[in-house]
Amino acid sequence: MAARRSRSGILEASKILCAAATLLLTAVPVSAHHAFAAEYDVNRVVTFSGTVTKFEWVNPHAWLYVDGKDASGKTVTWSFEMGAPGGLLRRGWKKTELQEGDQITIDGYAAKDGRNVANARTVTLPDGRKLFGGFQSTPRAPGKR
Repeated sequence: MAARRSRSGILEASKILCAAATLLLTAVPVSAHHAFAAEYDVNRVVTFSGTVTKFEWVNPHAWLYVDGKDASGKTVTWSFEMGAPGGLLRRGWKKTELQEGDQITIDGYAAKDGRNVANARTVTLPDGRKLFGGFQSTPRAPGKR
């Protein structure tokens, strides 16, 4: 009888440990992926024209770096966080869409902390086409209600 209770206790402890491990493993990706509202200000849209200095087609989000002039005429760099490469592909983007030196105009939602960082919304490409560049959760994302 004591052996049965001991096995039962070990089995119960194993179930609890397994459940705790599952919760921890599923919580890590959620906490590692930030929400749009945590970083960007939906009420502060920026429009920036300039020269592409880098286009990083990486997971979990692509990044676009653009040099241009601020209101005072000083050269500044803006960094635009974009959607995941898979989502960008579904919206018409290609990995080779932008090259260093391309002249573009981009608008997006500015970072809440005041840095020259924004969540991309519309990118006007050198040929005049406009593509959505944001997250699935970006306001006004295609297919979003």
